[in-house]
Amino acid sequence: MIMEVDRESMEYDVVIVGAGPSGLATAIKIKQLNPETNVCILEKGSEVGAHILSGNVFETRALDELIPDWREKDTPIKTKVKKEKFLFLSKKNSLSWPTWLLPSVQQNHNNYIISLANLCRWLATEAENLGVEIFPGFAASKVLYSEDDHIIGVQTGDMGVDKEGNKKDSFEPGINIMAKVTVFAEGCRGHLGKELIKKYNLSKGKSPQQYGIGFKEVWEIDKSRHDEGLVMHTAGWPLDNSTYGGSFCYHAENNQIFLGYVIGLDYKNPFLSPYDEFQKFKTHPFIKNIITNGKRIAYGARALIEGGLQSLPRMYMPGALLVGCDAGTLNMPKIKGSHTAMKSGILAAETINDYLNKSIPLSSYESKFKNSWLYDELFCARNVKPSFNWGLIPAIIFTGIDQIIFRGKLPFTLKHKHADYETLQSAKNSKKIDYPKYDGVFTFDKTSSVYLTGTNHEENQPVHLQLKDKDLPIKYTLNEYDEPSQRYCPAGVYEVDKTDMINPKFIINAQNCIHCKTCDIKEPSQNITWVVPEGSGGPNYANM
Repeated sequence: MIMEVDRESMEYDVVIVGAGPSGLATAIKIKQLNPETNVCILEKGSEVGAHILSGNVFETRALDELIPDWREKDTPIKTKVKKEKFLFLSKKNSLSWPTWLLPSVQQNHNNYIISLANLCRWLATEAENLGVEIFPGFAASKVLYSEDDHIIGVQTGDMGVDKEGNKKDSFEPGINIMAKVTVFAEGCRGHLGKELIKKYNLSKGKSPQQYGIGFKEVWEIDKSRHDEGLVMHTAGWPLDNSTYGGSFCYHAENNQIFLGYVIGLDYKNPFLSPYDEFQKFKTHPFIKNIITNGKRIAYGARALIEGGLQSLPRMYMPGALLVGCDAGTLNMPKIKGSHTAMKSGILAAETINDYLNKSIPLSSYESKFKNSWLYDELFCARNVKPSFNWGLIPAIIFTGIDQIIFRGKLPFTLKHKHADYETLQSAKNSKKIDYPKYDGVFTFDKTSSVYLTGTNHEENQPVHLQLKDKDLPIKYTLNEYDEPSQRYCPAGVYEVDKTDMINPKFIINAQNCIHCKTCDIKEPSQNITWVVPEGSGGPNYANM
């Protein structure tokens, strides 16, 4: 193993971990409030946007506050939503739900269809123009603490370490990035955020956090089948009524559509494969008609944080703040998290400015949050996700009452009863699911899908998917749950080699990992821990 090495240090007023919408909004607002504040952003992707994946129908509310003149600039926000559809699917048919009956929270007439990755690239340029230093390809791997457990910065990961932990000729030690305030903006299930939530007991008194896994494909489709500005969502088939999920189909510019599916990670059947449910969805006659004669040009998947207000941890601690999906600010019924993430970043920036210049404690972040429209929005949305524990139809009825009649202000708050990893039934008590073979036209295997992500990791490096007990997958999880990682992973990372039936082997193809974090969330024994690989590793999303 690597011995302790001398490390360079760099000092800033503020270091931000992650160049997503929340981290970039934080940086921009800090520099707007005080140009003299020294700010840097560490981004684990090879470039800003490389690890960004989202539907994305974008609400501009937070951007309007952050950069009021954005419409006068060359922003990648072009396609305004013109019409909406909501369909209930059966195996062969579809039923259109009148959009005027949808709660206002699910209506999108003032929003835009965008690539969030491209918006982040644009925001990064705005941040750099203000003097923010952005370091892509540098993953924050470790939180730095003072002797009294005050967070004083982060350490970037070592480069040039082999699988056994030995230095290679190319070895470069990570750097200590010291800061007066550290902001964690890693996105959903950030590995450092996860550590901090546990260390400081930030989720005390909260419901267990909830997650979904989201898939997205970009298709170029026949011009005659394209309807620029159309936003469509579906519920129902191929999922049963007890499994939460649904699809999106957004008609963007240039005859492209963003086609995707989200499935709650609280599903019960270990034989369910979220990836294959998405592929199966595309065989529905209505969906198939849209993509006929089309070409799939991009694929990606990532976990979504969906617990809402009752699962939101305390977002401040000594020397640091959590923002965006690192905390869990996504609005589930809106199916949106970008504007809420940005607003949390704006509030964090105001808090940091007060802390650095007026000695107002970081705990003021909580009062700023509770006095903001962000809190109001999450409060009104809080009961939608837990209602789906009752099944699809009861949840839809309840949501209608909650959102349309009471506008999210019912005098009670539903709780989430279980963490997602606790919900799997044993294999012997579950029904096996037979998925159709991939046809290479509408449906595709995981290997060809991962290829489209541009994923790459330095092969000879420590595996970043760490097992607490390397024997557990074969000795326990295989027998009890038929090793569900083979199915919940959207990239084919995990396999069980049964060449020797007496001594099967658990295989981790870490090279395939697209950083979705599903394994860290859904593994029933919490035996898998996702940590950052060597900087710049992972997917390289272009226009996702």
